[in-house]
Amino acid sequence: MAPNVRPARRESRARSSASSRGGVNANVRAMPFLLAVLFAMNLDLDAAAAGHFARLALKCVRQEYPNKLDHVMSGPEEVRSPRALHPSFYGCYDWHSSVHGHWMLARLLRMFPAMAEAKEIRAALDESLASANIAQEVKYFGQPNRKSFERTYGWAWLLELSAELRSAHTPEAEKWAAQLQPLADAVVAALGVFLPRQTYAIRTGVHPNTAFSLRLSLDYARAAKDEKLEALIEERARTYFGKDRDVPISWEPGGEDFLSPALEEAALMAHVLPAREFRAWLQHFLPKLLADGKLEPAVVSDRTDPKIVHLDGLNLSRADTLYVLSQALGKRGAMLFKLGDEHAQASLPHITSGSYEGEHWLATFAVHMLASRAQR
Repeated sequence: MAPNVRPARRESRARSSASSRGGVNANVRAMPFLLAVLFAMNLDLDAAAAGHFARLALKCVRQEYPNKLDHVMSGPEEVRSPRALHPSFYGCYDWHSSVHGHWMLARLLRMFPAMAEAKEIRAALDESLASANIAQEVKYFGQPNRKSFERTYGWAWLLELSAELRSAHTPEAEKWAAQLQPLADAVVAALGVFLPRQTYAIRTGVHPNTAFSLRLSLDYARAAKDEKLEALIEERARTYFGKDRDVPISWEPGGEDFLSPALEEAALMAHVLPAREFRAWLQHFLPKLLADGKLEPAVVSDRTDPKIVHLDGLNLSRADTLYVLSQALGKRGAMLFKLGDEHAQASLPHITSGSYEGEHWLATFAVHMLASRAQR
């Protein structure tokens, strides 16, 4: 997904604004509500909004606690702190959020290389992606009792980070990509073992969702020109989803969803199937949505609840997938593009709610969604 880069004059405006607010290590204040509303209305990621998102990630990738470890212990010697276990990805509440926080930093740096936060982003990536730290992550990942560690959601975000670094085409990004590659190789090897054994797709609206992970992993396969992984993902997608019809999207959302099982599947197939074949498949898969374009954004009743706030992520990820579908449908996709905007606008003003439950991850989903929108 190519970034929607804005002119440098906006970056200079963002730099002076950022300097008046103080350094990134100070407490990150919430985006003023009016600014957030205007951003949501325009759906245009300029340097000012990018700088705010970057400051959220810069704060959380170095914030060790609170932390929710996915850690199976084989003995008392493995009672260790998050940073000791994961020197690269110990922040942002959990491993996968730290990984995709780094993805967002790398993406924003590619989009706005002169942004005020660029120096601190580079320092954070230098620190987190240092070869010694990645070696420790690889060692952890390869231990016998880690077979299901972050499978497959965290794996997919790690590959998306690697794909982003490969796409930047700068000396520093090439260095970071090379240092990260041993962990990417470990993930690719794990996918090669696991996917052929995964008889059934996981169709949940949270982390284990198979379609979401395959879509991000496919980004990596194509960026890395890994034809073996690409062929495996395409085969698995066709096997899992090729015969699906009349998905009951009216059953969505679940109360803690941040992904739409139906729309994630459709977005994956848009990347796998040839255009004509995809359009025929989609007509059978989502006939009612294509006919009436009706899908209400999720209502988020409590943004301090770590599960209920997932629904803000659902609105953003739904928008992401709707933009993918609208692009695949060409002129017929205008209705879905508008529906994507409605979902994006429902949750963008609340990304910086002041509650860490949402702030440690929602900005990534916003940036990923806006990148998909820019493809239209």
